[in-house]
Amino acid sequence: MIMKHRKVLIGTVLLAATFFSVAYTLVNPKYKIAFNTKITAFTHDIANGEKVFHASGCESCHLDPDKSQTPLLLAGGLSLATSFGTFYSPNISPDRERGIGKWKINEFANAVRNGISPKGSHYFPSFPYNSYQGMTDQDLIDLYYFIMSLPPSEKVNKPHALNFPFSFRVSVGIWKHLYFYPQDSTAATQNRGEYLVKTLAHCAECHTPRTILGGLKKAKHLSGAKVLLNEGSAMNITPHETGIKSWTELDIVNYLETGFTPDFDSAGGQMVSVISNLAKLPKGDLEQIAQYLKSIKPIASN
Repeated sequence: MIMKHRKVLIGTVLLAATFFSVAYTLVNPKYKIAFNTKITAFTHDIANGEKVFHASGCESCHLDPDKSQTPLLLAGGLSLATSFGTFYSPNISPDRERGIGKWKINEFANAVRNGISPKGSHYFPSFPYNSYQGMTDQDLIDLYYFIMSLPPSEKVNKPHALNFPFSFRVSVGIWKHLYFYPQDSTAATQNRGEYLVKTLAHCAECHTPRTILGGLKKAKHLSGAKVLLNEGSAMNITPHETGIKSWTELDIVNYLETGFTPDFDSAGGQMVSVISNLAKLPKGDLEQIAQYLKSIKPIASN
């Protein structure tokens, strides 16, 4: 009888150990994308950091909606209503207490590329690190120094209002195993237009449909998708008949500069701020974006 109870106890302990081991593996980061070269080997270029900032759309989410855009005050507070609940963008100004002023460059890189906070917790993928993981070392360093050159804000972050069970950050670890790991391609294999579309401008985050758990449907890349609850849909930006087949490269460049489509309609919703950001880039970058979008596989809208 004693032997039987001992076997049951040992079996229970092993089962529990296996469960917690699997659970830890699922919620713990699988890997971290680090710098390819020692940071000391890089110099920083704030002017390029500003271009990366605009291309990446940082101000679209993190500008304080209650303040003027001059100077850039990255106090956050923008609400993003989704089917998972409402996200509120955080303060990423250089304030040392309320923002990211205490962050070291490695901590910044870990947040942007890996979606991991300096305390080791997962960021929700409303922060598009799924796209940003392909950012080059130099762009990441330049972006860091540009943000640190902006004015600080003492604005307190507003907590997210998410639906159960998505409110638990540990669930993001499971999501990452499903949709984040590994990076399919790196900036080294991409031309400028592809890098801008896939990584910095993170176009897929809005223009690609998602699964029920919020992962991107890669087979429907850039074919259009429902976006925020109060904003309808993002258009198909592949060269399909249901997308931008009839658009010329010049039409695309003009749209990204002015917000006007070839048939004289105008951009709306979040695309307004996206265009405001992209219009600040050199025209050559917009031309590269246009060339890439016209070269990709045509995919029908849902």
